Amino acid sequence: MSVKSIKILLADDDEADRLLFREAFDELKVGAYVNTVNDGDELMHLLHNAKTENLPHILFLDINMPRKNGIECLKEIRADKKFKEISVAIYSTSSSENDMEATFLNGANVYIHKPNDFQKLKKVLEKAIVYANVYQDPPFNKDNFLLMAE
Repeated sequence: MSVKSIKILLADDDEADRLLFREAFDELKVGAYVNTVNDGDELMHLLHNAKTENLPHILFLDINMPRKNGIECLKEIRADKKFKEISVAIYSTSSSENDMEATFLNGANVYIHKPNDFQKLKKVLEKAIVYANVYQDPPFNKDNFLLMAE
């Protein structure tokens, strides 16, 4: 997969976070196509109704969303063979060990704690594109699961 053709989807109920996410990818100039949805229900509806060739390469998934949370979505995604090629990056303000453990055990590729600095956000998103491809296939390495900007 070339970076120029990468399809990225963000599921996050926070409008400001969605806007910053898009701005970060615009500034990174990686040629990615970025789409966003507002919650887990909207995410799963979009995924289930998409043709296989239109599915995202990388899904950035917030944990704390109304209607259907990120862990519920992750379980549903990993249970469906149609979505096996999607890399899932958990993208959350939560630094809870329980959340990290649950998302790791349910098949997320990486866990990103949302940075509060725009430059750090750009760095961690750029890393996520690389790491999501590297850690596409099991067995996943828990030592590399938490992805941070330096």
